[in-house]
Amino acid sequence: MSQFSLLGKRRFAPFFWTQALGAFNDNAFRNAMVMLVAFQMALPDAQVSLYTNLAPALFILPYFLFSATAGQLAEKFEKTRIIRFVKLFEIAAMAIAAVGFLTHHVSLLLVVLFLMGVHSTVFGPIKYSILPQALERGELVGGNALVETGTQLAMLVGMILGNSLMLIAGYGTVAASLATIVIAMTGYVASRAIPVAPATAPDLTFNWNPLSETWRVLKITHDDRAVWNAVLGISWFWFFGTVMIAQLPNYTRHVLHGDGTVNTLALTLFSLGTGAGSLLCERLSNRRVEIGLVPMGAFGLTVFAADLFFARPSIDAGAALDALAFLSAPGAWRVALDLTMIGAFAGFYVVPLFAFVQSRAPRDKLSRVIAGNNIVNALLICIASGFGIGLTMMGLDTPTIFLITAVVNIAVAVYIFTLVPEFMMRFITWVLVNTLYRVRVDGLKNVPDEGAALVVCNHVSFMDPLILMASVRRPMRFVMYHKIFNIPVLKFVFRTAKAIPIAGRNEDAALMEEAFDRIDEALAAGEVVCIFPEGGLTRDGGIAPFRPGVDRILARRPVPVVPLALRGMWGSIFSRRDSALRRARLPRRFWSRIELVGGEALPVGTANAAVLEARVGELRGDKA
Repeated sequence: MSQFSLLGKRRFAPFFWTQALGAFNDNAFRNAMVMLVAFQMALPDAQVSLYTNLAPALFILPYFLFSATAGQLAEKFEKTRIIRFVKLFEIAAMAIAAVGFLTHHVSLLLVVLFLMGVHSTVFGPIKYSILPQALERGELVGGNALVETGTQLAMLVGMILGNSLMLIAGYGTVAASLATIVIAMTGYVASRAIPVAPATAPDLTFNWNPLSETWRVLKITHDDRAVWNAVLGISWFWFFGTVMIAQLPNYTRHVLHGDGTVNTLALTLFSLGTGAGSLLCERLSNRRVEIGLVPMGAFGLTVFAADLFFARPSIDAGAALDALAFLSAPGAWRVALDLTMIGAFAGFYVVPLFAFVQSRAPRDKLSRVIAGNNIVNALLICIASGFGIGLTMMGLDTPTIFLITAVVNIAVAVYIFTLVPEFMMRFITWVLVNTLYRVRVDGLKNVPDEGAALVVCNHVSFMDPLILMASVRRPMRFVMYHKIFNIPVLKFVFRTAKAIPIAGRNEDAALMEEAFDRIDEALAAGEVVCIFPEGGLTRDGGIAPFRPGVDRILARRPVPVVPLALRGMWGSIFSRRDSALRRARLPRRFWSRIELVGGEALPVGTANAAVLEARVGELRGDKA
């Protein structure tokens, strides 16, 4: 089922349109205000500079002041009611904005800008914490992709509309006032259709002190190391985007020698690229939370941002081209491609990170984690502004700033991926599996989303754990022969995935006993453990008898058991069909079709080695 089918479901569509209309209105108002202040009020340059520099600070200030409070609200109270109050607040803010537009009262418009910052601050924790309540686990990536795409396109169209309306001779302020009020009212109407989203922590004791609560929210966000580093990754995305977008006006004027339409074209390409990259995430990740896309996104951001340094279109310095004339200039399409691909890889980078935070953070703390994320985002945005201003004051031109940002991006990415090797582990797994195979999966929903479970599967090749790791949505602890565990390169993957090495009793009795203890500890902690009960790779393509180790595991810790079966792996270079000499050669097939099928979970107390061997055999059938 396509992610776009969510747009036809009441549990998602009203929320999608509510948040998209909010993003649209926010940008329409801000750009209409900039057009009025910078181009239509004939203010001195110093005053215009003061207002344009003050505006971002006023918008971002509520994130520091109220994010922690907003996170508490989203946890303690039913979310839909809060959304409706927020939309009513937006209508009131736009009514005040209309007065500011019509009277050219800049101070009043700056007050409205602060109010819209409050609006976004309160809505932010709800925006991402409501998705896990409304969507199934397999829909999280698609839902986040649609939200990210909708937000980008809404921001772009809102920006263009805000500029365009204010340019209507004699009626610009009236048109902008009416449009923003109507959009706010439409957003409220859409919010009325959002289904109830119950409070996730109704007994939460509310803390009205913003300073102490901010500290507590940041501590909650920091509790899970992987979540914290995902938050740092998301915040770095905002740093990177802030630096890049802030340089676009100077880049279009002084490097591309274009007018305002070229700046709009650059923003359009970036937004469309981000939308396309976000939507591709679901397909590339097979509808699972695939953080393996994050390193690929980081790499792409660096490559195409650095290429902007080298891409210098052949345009006369005295020209002021419009968008069509620019696209006709030699070298312009390279710049257009760079901007689009930066957006696309931004989508690959940020969508899995949001989905990861939503799936990993505790449900009763998710809104506060998102609030903590927003606080860190705001801090990085402020630092990004200072970073860009500092490099400009040093006399560096815009392409050089792009290059420096690209290099710093690699350094930050390496730092984050070193702290959380799981990102690189998932990337290596994703690349290997998707290069060699096209995996069709069926029945994997039988692996429970929560609670302990034992997964059993036939063992055909050395790649089997990687294929399961890349296909099953929930992280699993693999039990594997210690010599496979210690294969170079793959050892990093298996160790990061917390695989459990095991040996035969005659080979290393102590290691075997340690393995059974670690299996029991993992199941006791509510994790999923995957074993290959044959005890080794098949030598003839058939399923060897299941060894009694599975019975020992279940006798010690009775848990549900999910049978899986791999089809089509026999004959792979990683199977034992060929001699060692032939396995040493390059694979003779790439992107071959294989299948991974799952059966219904066997309830506690009903599974044993013989039953499971028969069930896995039925699932595999005659497709070795």
